[in-house]
Amino acid sequence: MAPRPQPQLSADGDTDGRTAPLPAHDRRRAWLVTGLIVAFMVVNFADKSVLGLAAVPVMDDLHISNGTYGLISSSFFLLFSLSGLVVGFFSSRMSSRLLLFVMGLLWAVAQLPVLVVATVPTLVAGRLLLGAAEGPAASMSMHALYKWFPPERRGLPSALQIGGAALGTLIAAPVVTWLISAFGWRSAFAALGLAGAVWSLLWWKGGHDGPYDDARRPSEETTGPGHEPGHEPGQEPGHEPGQEGAVPHPADRLPYRRLLFTGTVLGSISSAFGASWALSLSQAWLPAYLRTQLGMAPGAAATTVSAVAAFSLVLLLTVSPFVDLLKSRGVSSRWSCGALQGAVVCVAGAAMAAFPFVDAPGPRFLLIAVAFGCAGVAVPLHYMTTAEAVPTAQRGAVFGIVAATGTLPGLVAPALTGHLIDAGATQQGGYSAAFLLTAGVMLAAGAVAITVIRPERDARRLGLCVGGGRGGA
Repeated sequence: MAPRPQPQLSADGDTDGRTAPLPAHDRRRAWLVTGLIVAFMVVNFADKSVLGLAAVPVMDDLHISNGTYGLISSSFFLLFSLSGLVVGFFSSRMSSRLLLFVMGLLWAVAQLPVLVVATVPTLVAGRLLLGAAEGPAASMSMHALYKWFPPERRGLPSALQIGGAALGTLIAAPVVTWLISAFGWRSAFAALGLAGAVWSLLWWKGGHDGPYDDARRPSEETTGPGHEPGHEPGQEPGHEPGQEGAVPHPADRLPYRRLLFTGTVLGSISSAFGASWALSLSQAWLPAYLRTQLGMAPGAAATTVSAVAAFSLVLLLTVSPFVDLLKSRGVSSRWSCGALQGAVVCVAGAAMAAFPFVDAPGPRFLLIAVAFGCAGVAVPLHYMTTAEAVPTAQRGAVFGIVAATGTLPGLVAPALTGHLIDAGATQQGGYSAAFLLTAGVMLAAGAVAITVIRPERDARRLGLCVGGGRGGA
């Protein structure tokens, strides 16, 4: 089949054919937006981490049990998944600039209740609001980022976006710990409220939606009466989009049940679920574990948390560009992204099962770093695989669904861990039971992801454009 001629842009920017040329890649603006989104994620994860870093003084000051503290930690996730889901469905109708601006302001407001009066109800109220405002943060900021980069250039920006999470923990651990030690634990909440407000102002000035939101637009010629979606004029019957160079329109919408029940989306949710269980446990309980069970001073515990975050950041900055390299050499997304994200969750789960029973400080620290640092690598990869198996117009909504369901462990893991610690014969026994449970969840979730994620196959079945590999059979 002869290649179709590229349609031309008219004076008003519309196309005279079915598709418009891909937009030019504005590298300077794209990387400016990337920097702002990385800062967004830094503030995001600093907000998430502050309660865990303040866990011991909060429990001592408010005279609460491990179980009550666990419930406070889990309250953050009560509206987290729901808001991520709801905002995801509205993302195609609202500017990413406005969405992220509002989220940043709400983060600042969420820190205020505990500054007025420090009680369990005000802590819960602040965490509820913060969770609702941060639920869409990862998926919507990734959606905003993807508007500035074509698919073949998303590996490094994706890694940097998720790397902002590790960077947030890396920075927050020593700074927040110093604030808590010098000025009391509430000062950390005040500082993060200010950080959220400042970021919002910077984003409103410099953050804009990119050109890859809807790179190809339909024309009346191809959407008029009698035109069948997915069938080009002159196209032979039986020719399916995604084959022989056909470019299906990315704004075409498919039933969500078809998208959500593909192996790629289900496997991405599974890997996100396993990773989220470990990440929520890390944010809520790792600093307390280091202090109460390993006998670390506040500064040493903060340094350890920062070191784990630094390890995770190095992995993120290494793995995602490596994925881009594999794709450029023809490796399918099934193996370059799908199997990889499942494997890192499994490796982290194995380390999670081992470290509670290792007494030697060096090997134990290495296992802790792998258990809590490797899991985050799965996050940018499950967005990359999901993006390949959904239409562009529905990407934000599906990202929201993946984030909402994949982060459900945050609602369970911190509270369940607190219960296990209080119910155990010893605190050490309770922690060990929680870590073994986490390991089992991660190993199962990772195995599912390895088995079912096949972006190329699912994209072909859905009639989408297939790219980035040689097939995913």
